[in-house]
Amino acid sequence: MSLREAIEDKYKEAIKAKNTADVNTLRLIKSAIKDKEIALRTSKNKEGVGNEDILSILQSLIKQRKDSVESFKVASRDDLIAIELSEIEIISKFLPKQKSESESIILVEKTIKDNNLKSIKDMGSLMNLLKKNYSGSLDMALVGKIAKSKLSL
Repeated sequence: MSLREAIEDKYKEAIKAKNTADVNTLRLIKSAIKDKEIALRTSKNKEGVGNEDILSILQSLIKQRKDSVESFKVASRDDLIAIELSEIEIISKFLPKQKSESESIILVEKTIKDNNLKSIKDMGSLMNLLKKNYSGSLDMALVGKIAKSKLSL
């Protein structure tokens, strides 16, 4: 089952269960996917977005919510923080299990060694390799910090 089908099924279940929080979050996901499809629509691209694009969309939605949580903490808006955290939880259900920080460090070190990357100038190459090989299972913000520290040694 594709991610799109899984999202659609959960959406239908949430509507039947009258779970408004889930319905709203799933509607937000569907809208983001539709926006991406419209942006990518060309005469050559008839298929639309695939699972990898959807994973990327989901990760960016989670990143947006995490940024919002940080802003709401500064403003002491616990009510809005709770909403954002519940949306993160719902969106995360469609992502593969995220690697831990220690697993991420090991993957970064292995990729650096295997591809003979030496300096901070190789950061783009490293990030592209990690994104290509581990899309959806790595927190790219965390990986970026790890990679920066490893390549600047």
